[in-house]
Amino acid sequence: MTAPDLSRRTVLGAASLVTTAWSLAGVAHASDESLVETAQGRYRGRVADGVHVFKGMRYGASTEGAGRFMPPSPAPTFAGVRDALDYGDQAPQIPTALADSRAMTEDCLRINVWTPSTKGGAKRPVLVWLHGGGFEAGSGSSGVYDGTRMARRGDVVVCTINHRLNVLGFCDLSRTFGASFARSGNVGFLDIVQALTWVRENIDAFGGDPNNVMIYGQSGGGRKVSLCFAGKDAAGLFHKGVVQSGSHLLVQTPDQSEALTAALLKTLSLGQGDVAALQAVPLRTLIGAQFKVIREAGYRFEPTMDGTTFDAHPFIPNAPAHTAKVPMLLGTTQTELSNQLGRDPTVYTMDDAELTARLGRFIPPQDVAEALAVFKASAPKASNSELFFRITSWRSYIRNAVLMGERRAALGAASKTWMYQVTWRSPAEDGRRLSQHTLDLPFMFDNVDRALHLTGPESAQTRAMTEAMANAWLVFAKTGDPNHSGLPAWPTFEPKRRATMLFDVPARLESDPFSTERVFMSRYEPIRATASQDGG
Repeated sequence: MTAPDLSRRTVLGAASLVTTAWSLAGVAHASDESLVETAQGRYRGRVADGVHVFKGMRYGASTEGAGRFMPPSPAPTFAGVRDALDYGDQAPQIPTALADSRAMTEDCLRINVWTPSTKGGAKRPVLVWLHGGGFEAGSGSSGVYDGTRMARRGDVVVCTINHRLNVLGFCDLSRTFGASFARSGNVGFLDIVQALTWVRENIDAFGGDPNNVMIYGQSGGGRKVSLCFAGKDAAGLFHKGVVQSGSHLLVQTPDQSEALTAALLKTLSLGQGDVAALQAVPLRTLIGAQFKVIREAGYRFEPTMDGTTFDAHPFIPNAPAHTAKVPMLLGTTQTELSNQLGRDPTVYTMDDAELTARLGRFIPPQDVAEALAVFKASAPKASNSELFFRITSWRSYIRNAVLMGERRAALGAASKTWMYQVTWRSPAEDGRRLSQHTLDLPFMFDNVDRALHLTGPESAQTRAMTEAMANAWLVFAKTGDPNHSGLPAWPTFEPKRRATMLFDVPARLESDPFSTERVFMSRYEPIRATASQDGG
């Protein structure tokens, strides 16, 4: 079956279903149903709160069997009408709070779409969300990612996706099994490219503009956005990007990737010629083996410099020139690691000696006294736990974000980047988590009621944060510039002024905020995140 011509696609909304009196699989409430014809076939979604929602559609074929470790293939065409009423399978992964109860299978290349209307040719901006969880966990079906409110608030089309993770998405077999597996170390990234290709081909049928696509993501999702700016496979498939708490500057070297592969084969008792056996290993066995391998190695399966997908590090020593003119919104929260490190109750009762000892695990022990002096000077009322979170967050997240902004600015004035930091302090858990990793999600998605554990009860402050952040993300999606009437004037980032929007109540614009912290941290090289740092 050939793909239908875009010009003849028929989009049947709720009203047309009623007036034509279709009887589709015995549906009793046709007014709640919506039909869209994609290049692969017709999908039935539902209308809720004035938004048309389509869940679990395939943007790529199943990757099981011979498709394991191989680049994705387009989703097959089908006849008739398929339901798109619930999220599809998620990528196989170790069960964590970032996963849900849905099936984990290799048929996980799924996309979800929220749109105010399924009228083709409407040319709405398209927002494609890349989920968090590093490169080993998560899915696009988290409740806080629900796109209903953003679609309605901004008259935009919102998409979320699932893609391959951990060993299935980033196991480099090229040296072991040859040219047929030249891209195996980055197929999870190529899944994202396939999803963006599906968007380009189909999003007009959902009222979206394939020539105005914003990719955005937080934590591991921000890392994936970083890679899309760097990898030429994604070039032209998106037109602006948002990197939230996930500036990914370095990829694995071939030697690092090969070491993981060798350890995996040894754990599975497979020889170097047993590629068919590797593709047939039961999922539970394979995931268990990869967990053992990364625990022993101290690093994870993640994108690698394979010479084709990535022939250099994404942003070190330079930002990618081919996406210099693609606008970027870039930032972090102020105390990212209060999410991950703040789960230990003893962190809130540290004395000075314990604070010094713990900091010595993140920065050279000989630098700890100077770090404390610098950070105490700018936050004299900070507790030991707050100092711990501030210093470790700078080392693990904020330093990389600053470097990314600097590398982008070095490309010239045409490379427009806006920098922000979330400094609002949440009252949740008696305020002890401060401005933790993932705190941005409920505000920029306008889903505070789905994340009260992060924000505390809905209030005038949470509403103000939502207005500031959700509207900035929406106007950036529309125009490539995040300025709106609810914010101070926000210039682009450049190394002399270093303009940074501080999302607080009220939001404020500052030039080179936290300059002494930045200068102190500039002595350190960029780092790749560890699995334990990507908490959302």
